Amino acid sequence: MQKYHEHDTSKFIIALISLLVVINSLSSFQIYAMPVFDDLEFRYTSKMNRPCPRWLRIAFRGLFGCLAFFIAVALPFLPSLAGLIGGVALPITLAYPCFMWIQIKKPQRCSTNWYLNWTLGVVGMILSVLVVIGAIRGIVAQGIEIHFFNPQ
Repeated sequence: MQKYHEHDTSKFIIALISLLVVINSLSSFQIYAMPVFDDLEFRYTSKMNRPCPRWLRIAFRGLFGCLAFFIAVALPFLPSLAGLIGGVALPITLAYPCFMWIQIKKPQRCSTNWYLNWTLGVVGMILSVLVVIGAIRGIVAQGIEIHFFNPQ
């Protein structure tokens, strides 16, 4: 924003947008990391047979944040692989739930729900393959520079 609109936007608006980006980044990390926090607390409570103390929850969150920061600094080329990683993970949200629904609910074969879920599952798998192919093509076309511990 600042790079392209510095000459036609007030500094207050640019500062406000930058502040909102920081707030969004910090809050989205907490939201998307919540399953990890829950899993750590669940493992603690199941092994110790008592509730997780507040100081340990804070320590779990701090250590996980430090681990995420370390990975971001150690592997700064991961955004180049985002399409490939996303394509590999795409069936988890698009295809597998459809196939799981068929296995769990066991709808009547050749019914509307059966065809719908099979169609959506197959389309999800095809999209996943296309995204992976596109990501590999993009990596081959643009190349990838790997710099460990050297963010650019």
